[in-house]
Amino acid sequence: MAVSRIALWRLMSVIFGIKCLLLMATLGFLMKNSFTIWSIQPIPSPTSIVELQEVSKCCACLEKWIGYQCHCYFISKEGKSWEESRDFCASKNSSLLQLKTKNEMSFMNSSQSHFWIGMRYNEERHAWLWEDGTAPSKDLVPVSSYIKTSGCIAYSPSLFVSTESCENENRFICKQLII
Repeated sequence: MAVSRIALWRLMSVIFGIKCLLLMATLGFLMKNSFTIWSIQPIPSPTSIVELQEVSKCCACLEKWIGYQCHCYFISKEGKSWEESRDFCASKNSSLLQLKTKNEMSFMNSSQSHFWIGMRYNEERHAWLWEDGTAPSKDLVPVSSYIKTSGCIAYSPSLFVSTESCENENRFICKQLII
């Protein structure tokens, strides 16, 4: 009987030893794969999970911003004066929309609303200028659209622009270049 007990304990020791080796091998395999996955995929910071919204391969935009052609656009739902709109955009590291092409805003549905963009009349230079001081392209925004010599430009997605008092409240569009 003593021999059979010793044999039983040896058998159990061998079985537990094999189980222990299998568990260690499984753990090693899982850890190897886990480190490989982490080294391939960047670990986003907690703030980027909340703030960023992936929109395409070339850009990621803040939540509530629209990504289009490697730019991010914010289309307001509330009205502000031109200067308040400009200040809001600046606070978001962007500027009021400066149109570069006729189809730049093609992602917007046809809207009857007018939006402030980054063009206003510069009294010192007696010219319509974008916020950055450049003159608008005559092909892009026809001169007949803003004959007045004061005010700010409001834009509708149907490529219609109008001159309005900068104190009026309109919705606005901010644009941010993604680098």
